[in-house]
Amino acid sequence: MDNRRLLLSIIFFVSIFMLWEAWNRQHAPQPVASSAAQASAQAGGAPVPSASLQPGMPAPAGAPAQTAAETVTVTTDLFKAEISSQGGDLVRLELVKHKSAEDGATPDKHLVLIDPAHRYEAQTGLIGDNLPTHRSTFKVLPGKRDLAEGADTLTLALEADTANGVKVVKTYTFHRGSYVIDVGYEIANQSQAAIAPHAYFQLQRDETKPAGEARMVSTFTGPAFYSAADKYQKVDFSDIEKDKAKHVKTADNGWVAMVQHYFVSTFLPQGNVSREFYTRKVGNGAIAAGVILPVDSIAPGAKGGITVPLYAGPQVQSELKKLADGLDLVVDYGWLTIIAAPLFWVLQALHKLTGNWGWAIILLTIGLKLLFFPLSAASYKSMAKMRQVTPRLTQIKERFGDDRQRMNQEMMELYKKEKINPLGGCLPIVVQIPVFIALYWVLLGAVEMRQAPWLGWITDLSVADPFYILPVFMMVTMLIQTKLNPTPPDPIQAKVMWMMPLVFGVMFFFFPAGLVLYWTVNNLLSIAQQWSINRMMGEAKGAKA
Repeated sequence: MDNRRLLLSIIFFVSIFMLWEAWNRQHAPQPVASSAAQASAQAGGAPVPSASLQPGMPAPAGAPAQTAAETVTVTTDLFKAEISSQGGDLVRLELVKHKSAEDGATPDKHLVLIDPAHRYEAQTGLIGDNLPTHRSTFKVLPGKRDLAEGADTLTLALEADTANGVKVVKTYTFHRGSYVIDVGYEIANQSQAAIAPHAYFQLQRDETKPAGEARMVSTFTGPAFYSAADKYQKVDFSDIEKDKAKHVKTADNGWVAMVQHYFVSTFLPQGNVSREFYTRKVGNGAIAAGVILPVDSIAPGAKGGITVPLYAGPQVQSELKKLADGLDLVVDYGWLTIIAAPLFWVLQALHKLTGNWGWAIILLTIGLKLLFFPLSAASYKSMAKMRQVTPRLTQIKERFGDDRQRMNQEMMELYKKEKINPLGGCLPIVVQIPVFIALYWVLLGAVEMRQAPWLGWITDLSVADPFYILPVFMMVTMLIQTKLNPTPPDPIQAKVMWMMPLVFGVMFFFFPAGLVLYWTVNNLLSIAQQWSINRMMGEAKGAKA
């Protein structure tokens, strides 16, 4: 029994430590970029591809920076996008099908994914003599700004003239019903010599967490890379600031992304083309993560170009899988992905059946409880036996409290006589822990839970219960479970066991309602099972007597 108490105490204090670390990561002060880094970012323009990507070519010079800029707004069925004449960059992107999670936001306020408040931009440019970069000035060409009724696509074009006779048109093509935006360059070589430029596509952002993050849980915000050889790689802002970022550098496949809770923006180069990935500081706490691609050589008088899709939207795994290999991994379940992925598949199937994510969580909890019923039953039987012998354990402790060795010997004799395994209640708990943690991350990471109602006052399963009704009810269920458990012979252990439901209950005040709902239903089922087993064990003992 002491071993079981020790295991529960370890789980409890490890949970407290992890939550404390998560809180510190979220509320730590933001580092300020050094003046040297800021000066470097201000002076730098386009990234420079390595010699391996452009053999035999000199390092190109970028176009000079311009300061005057205007923005043009494009509206589709999914987006409200703002594109700047400086670089033709996407500087603001509003997702009109998703509501803002900011405190005090009005019901009609949309979520802003690419946001000037976070220095968040999707930037692109060309690398070559006097070719336009993300710091060059473009002219917005005439055309429609709103996706017309019945139209499937909308294209915005921006033009840049260069000093060497090369004409460049940058295009954004929006698609109805799709979060994919095709970003391309049409290059007309009107000079007297062939050109072989490169194109870069990068995402810039500061490290501030997005609005609406849960206060007691921390999810990853930052750049990520993927290649077939190196798989999914997350990169911390702090490592980029310290020039210690580790990620894939060159490959003939893969993508770069900027990840945050529930949403992602990512450039998805197509085909098996050699590419170079990079990260760099841009000053004031912001970084850029991008990819450089070669553009096919363009002869004098000929035209060429390049197009790369940009996905900017929710992390819907079924959609992400269709777009690129490994893209669904931005929904990060860590080392428990092998368990979490099937759990989410079952949860999706239950949602299709019920049409409500809250009821799907309840049905999944019931299913897991049935799956682990034999293990739980063994645990509760062991605990019931321990409950029956607790008075005798207390007597042994009182009689041999000064002789630790004799006390342990007498306890083991009692366990042997009553056929009790002191670890019988521990093993089932240990086996179930990975499943419970995996489900925790499923409920925390699935964008489908965001702003999904259950019933009554629970209008968003991804945020805390606004009236704390579920956490209070969960705390009551934990107290009932403690009452059903055997009382430890040690008074201090007994007090700790009664304190744990109160401490956990308070922490769950700040947890997403979906997680609290799962835990509450699981507790109710455990209470029913444990009470039933305690009753049967008591009746069996009476009949034997």
